Amino acid sequence: MPFIPEPKEIDALISAARSRELSTYLQTLKETMADPTEAIRLRWIDLNLKENSIVINRPVKNHNPRPVPITNQLVSMLNMLPKKSELVFDTSYARIADRFRNMRKKVASNLQNPRILSITLRTFRHFGATMLYAQTRDILLVKKILGHKKIENTLKYTQLIRFKDDEYETATATDIEEAKQLISSGFEYVTDMNGIKLFRKPKRLVC
Repeated sequence: MPFIPEPKEIDALISAARSRELSTYLQTLKETMADPTEAIRLRWIDLNLKENSIVINRPVKNHNPRPVPITNQLVSMLNMLPKKSELVFDTSYARIADRFRNMRKKVASNLQNPRILSITLRTFRHFGATMLYAQTRDILLVKKILGHKKIENTLKYTQLIRFKDDEYETATATDIEEAKQLISSGFEYVTDMNGIKLFRKPKRLVC
């Protein structure tokens, strides 16, 4: 199972980045839950900052293109970056990953927190997906944001949250395909509301 850091550990890394480009890149990973390679491929034309949105138009293999919402904080950070080329982050993945590893080592030492060393660029994606599921209990929403083509790839994030055994997790479906995916994953149909089908299944205690 992927390592999931605490929010303060993720934020410590973003705050410690001296480079505006690196801090913005890490904030982008945190908010969009994009694969690190997808984020480095972002172009200025993929950004709609007036509507607080980024479109992942060049996904990695087995991921779908998708729009993702972003906060005003990230909009401000992106607006402060120089537009040197068509790419938002005018660098290579290898370079930015190397800069991240060097900074991570310093942060772990300064905070005396060895857990920081377990955080990789991909960890930001795992962290975001887990937090989103914990807040919404909507597995299909997490699937859409992550760009997964198969719901089986998304279900692992449900196993990282500890649930009470008397609660339910819920999900919504707007078409037959989404409903079929939910049913195959153990959800049961409850009712329709405003054209949206509601499903639920008991939550499980996860060790």
